[in-house]
Amino acid sequence: MTTTRCYYEVLSVERDASGDEIKRSYRRLAMKYHPDRNPGDDEAEISFKECAEAYEVLSDPDRRSRYDQYGHEGLRGTAGHDFNRMNVEDIFSMFNDIFGGGGGGQRRGRRGPARGFDLETGIEITLEETLEGTTREVEFRRLDVCNPCEGGGAKPGTRPVKCPTCEGAGKVEQAGLGGMFRMVVACPNCRGRGEVITEHCGECRGSGRISVRRSLEVRIPAGISHGQVIRVQGEGEPPRPEDQPNGDGPRGDLHVVVSVEDHDRFQRDGNDLVTVVPMAFAQAALGATIEVGLLEGGTTEIQIPPGTQHGQIMRVPNLGAPNLRNPEHRGDLVVILQLVVPRKLDETQRELLTQFAETESLEVDHKSPGLWSRIKDTFS
Repeated sequence: MTTTRCYYEVLSVERDASGDEIKRSYRRLAMKYHPDRNPGDDEAEISFKECAEAYEVLSDPDRRSRYDQYGHEGLRGTAGHDFNRMNVEDIFSMFNDIFGGGGGGQRRGRRGPARGFDLETGIEITLEETLEGTTREVEFRRLDVCNPCEGGGAKPGTRPVKCPTCEGAGKVEQAGLGGMFRMVVACPNCRGRGEVITEHCGECRGSGRISVRRSLEVRIPAGISHGQVIRVQGEGEPPRPEDQPNGDGPRGDLHVVVSVEDHDRFQRDGNDLVTVVPMAFAQAALGATIEVGLLEGGTTEIQIPPGTQHGQIMRVPNLGAPNLRNPEHRGDLVVILQLVVPRKLDETQRELLTQFAETESLEVDHKSPGLWSRIKDTFS
């Protein structure tokens, strides 16, 4: 199936996307296009396999580098999978680290009941809400077991019949390459179940699953950062009908991706909160006590020593963001002092500054680090 579309376009990511961003996007798209969620939709299955092909390349640093430099031509002759010849279950098995081990609706065979699909949704909170945590009402859609047919897909009062293709075995033989050998595969007619439905349930149209809207309240812990994920166990989808018709296997999980809104006065760096505070020339030269606004409201005082320079950085302990694992411990409030030059002067101010300028001498310390160096050192 080798795709001719740009792999970055297929996964809806930028060319400088990180490995985590690529993995997250693939996981979301794979679940969106999974054939079990799009029964009978050939286009969805093509998109599913196209995403798997793109992820296989972009998740490998060497193959991604070659692709970035030479495009699809650079991958000719390199090892890779033919996803067009693979079934969906095999693709999930390849990337089971993304789908939570046995997740994603793949089979577990004799090891235990099949596990359902994980789902993903997103919420947005403010920076202020990360200080103490908050709750959000999350709405999403998921496939649930159809009640009238109890997940079997057959019209209530009827039963499936033995598959005429495999005669109830669930498997058929196919000729291998050049007819040299034969292999046993899942029956394409009954998809390995050994039975076929002749009269479909009117509610789910034979799929055994129906789409429902789900709403629940999710607790957002204090100290959470932008892009982190909250896992709500058991709020995903049930296993596929061919794995567990009545959905008795464990459900997947719901993954809630948290986005933190940008703030106009504060930025977060790890557990530190960074803010820029203006200071006047006289305050910088003579020293002063100034008030600094806090993210949670109110102010705190900091002491500016005489001779403070533009861009100097001061830290106030325990007024930053909470630690996610131990919310009682907070980072620092990092204050970057910004020297503000007045745009307009009255006559008295101009006269005083003129007198000062006549006695002023500028001393430049070339060994002193510049503004960006100080900021870089602070956050390194």
